[in-house]
Amino acid sequence: MQVSKRQFLKGVGALLAGASFYGVTRSPQADSTQAAEATPEIKYAMVHDENACIGCNACVDACREVNHVPDGVSRVKIERSGPFGEYPEQSYHFSRVSCQHCEAAPCVRVCPTGAAYIDKATGIVAVNSDRCVGCQYCIAACPYQVRYIHPETRTADKCDFCQKSRLAKGLEPACVEACPTKALTFGNLKDPESDLVKLLKAKPSYRAKVDLGTRPKLFHIQTIDGEIML
Repeated sequence: MQVSKRQFLKGVGALLAGASFYGVTRSPQADSTQAAEATPEIKYAMVHDENACIGCNACVDACREVNHVPDGVSRVKIERSGPFGEYPEQSYHFSRVSCQHCEAAPCVRVCPTGAAYIDKATGIVAVNSDRCVGCQYCIAACPYQVRYIHPETRTADKCDFCQKSRLAKGLEPACVEACPTKALTFGNLKDPESDLVKLLKAKPSYRAKVDLGTRPKLFHIQTIDGEIML
């Protein structure tokens, strides 16, 4: 059902009351219905190996160029913490911050127009800018704080694994291709022969805020102290 901006504004008071929460609890009936409706063969995910990451921001720059991300906002960030240890044996930790492409995405649940949605064919959490009214409910609901309002379109935006710019052409996300140390691995969680699944089986990994029940698909291989020396 299409929702116009006028219809949305009429109901803004009621919607605002429920937008402050990003609970992910669903009834068993709803979960079983959803499972019956869609059983895609592809479920895209990404692994960030913090031991291999050198914090060069090549991924950030590539994303900005390929997806035409304007200055002042970013789809992906590399956060640096440290230094750890004593000079000259010091190390830094680098962690990727971007959309987690949650299987139970809070942003999707609070969106009043359906602009935020999970692509049934790939599992990618995406944004239909034509339906977005810029209400920022998705931004408030996201526990990872990775969404923003695009300064030119005035609609919500974030990482979409280069869904429109590169995946549609059979290419990997720009950040993966640009990484000089191969710290990023992208692939299909449902393919046991994919490099991503093999990596997750070979090395311990963690995901952020799993206690919220969001089921994120951005995995991290944790830094071992002393791996990255600067």
